[in-house]
Amino acid sequence: MSSAPSLPTQLVAVARDIKLSHTVFALPFALLATFLAAGWSGRTPTAGEFALILLCMVLARTFAMALNRWADAGIDARNARTEGRAVPSGRVKKSTMLGVVIACALGFVLTTAGFWLFFDNRWPLLLGPAVLAVLGGYSFTKRFTWLCHAVLGFALAISPVAAASAIEPGYLGAPVVWLLALMVLCWVAGFDILYALQDTEVDREFGLHSIPSRLGVGRALWISRGLHLVSATALVTTALVSDQLGVLFAIAAIVACLLLIVEHALVFGGKTGRLSMAFFTVNGVISILLGVAGVADVLIAA
Repeated sequence: MSSAPSLPTQLVAVARDIKLSHTVFALPFALLATFLAAGWSGRTPTAGEFALILLCMVLARTFAMALNRWADAGIDARNARTEGRAVPSGRVKKSTMLGVVIACALGFVLTTAGFWLFFDNRWPLLLGPAVLAVLGGYSFTKRFTWLCHAVLGFALAISPVAAASAIEPGYLGAPVVWLLALMVLCWVAGFDILYALQDTEVDREFGLHSIPSRLGVGRALWISRGLHLVSATALVTTALVSDQLGVLFAIAAIVACLLLIVEHALVFGGKTGRLSMAFFTVNGVISILLGVAGVADVLIAA
């Protein structure tokens, strides 16, 4: 009988399983909102603010993904696509994954307290528990509603709003941060529907809710396209109404819209053979491109 993996070995497996690199989907928008909010008040973010935003994002995302892996361990064990994940495969104990969830939640709250301690801004600490509730709640929504994709989109859409409130709460009165949030919500919900295509039959078998399993692949594709159309509209509107974002962001927005078309071309007809490219590569490029171009424009305009 083989011995249980050591704690360091399990933690390495956790990091690989939750794919910390996928923080890239939300992080660029949080950083963009950070620079937009600071630029709105005529300054640039301090190194301390930047570090706290970055740490909050990593902890929040790790919390959400670790909770998802913990909650879905039984489901993942019955799905051929996910049975190799850390907990079902036995590489990580379920109790260890729960420990990571608790540690990240505590770390997130303590980090939000840093904004109050060092920058006299208590809003991140006050709103932190609600953020964790939304992030954690997503993992259970697939059990009872096909709106789970929208919940995931909302969870990631919090990132630019939360970052802006942590830097300059007054900036929440500007339309740009809400347009960015709308863009992220519809963008994420749209590509999560596409990602769910690969589990359509499994979700039906297990009684789980997703748009492809409940409404059919054809309708799911059209709903995803509609969400991405709204996302593209919000993105272009952001470029047009912001006096901080300029040519670089406008070009990035056009390229992002074209990449969304490419994404749907890759899964046209419900094909999932190139889903990895459509989901991870294309969307990763979109987020990084928009984040870098937007921050560059804010710094140029400063």
